Amino acid sequence: MFNGSRKYSLLPSSPSSSRASSSSSSSLPVAPRRSPRALQHHSSLLSQYSSLLESYTEGEIRQLISALVERYSQAMNSGGHELPLFPRAGSRRKRARARHKPCALKELEVSVSELGLGYESDETVLFRYCSGTCEAAVRSYDLSLKSMRSRRRIKKEKVRARPCCRPLAYDDDVSFLDAYNRYYTVNELSAKECGCV
Repeated sequence: MFNGSRKYSLLPSSPSSSRASSSSSSSLPVAPRRSPRALQHHSSLLSQYSSLLESYTEGEIRQLISALVERYSQAMNSGGHELPLFPRAGSRRKRARARHKPCALKELEVSVSELGLGYESDETVLFRYCSGTCEAAVRSYDLSLKSMRSRRRIKKEKVRARPCCRPLAYDDDVSFLDAYNRYYTVNELSAKECGCV
């Protein structure tokens, strides 16, 4: 990570050795080193890094920050759009937004054969469907059902403890000719209105 010749270790070194090595490799002013602290067993990653950073001198931290800033500016100049240290942050945000899209009506143009109803036909239809989440529509029923399932009061039945985005009404019947010139009509094929049920 660093271009300098100095090697960094995770354990704090003595004040005399840090002064000797930093004077040869860095022109930054050296701040007095804090006394070494006993590393305790912390459960969170943040507290581990916090105690690790406290063991470094101010000059070492400045050099670390300048190396990170240089790395960031190189990435931006080469066409990068996000900080290379966190390459997946954007995809996490996109997934979070995709999870919380409200229930809505969508449409897709497909052939009758693609509907999976057993008809062979090259005719195309406009297939409307419901997509999205129903977090805002959670009712007392859903909360109680979830509680009963977690307490194992309801065990074997297949029940859904949250509302689902489904059609509330359907479009008109769809008629078409199949590959053998037979005429068919299919009802309740395409959604007309969606809601959380």
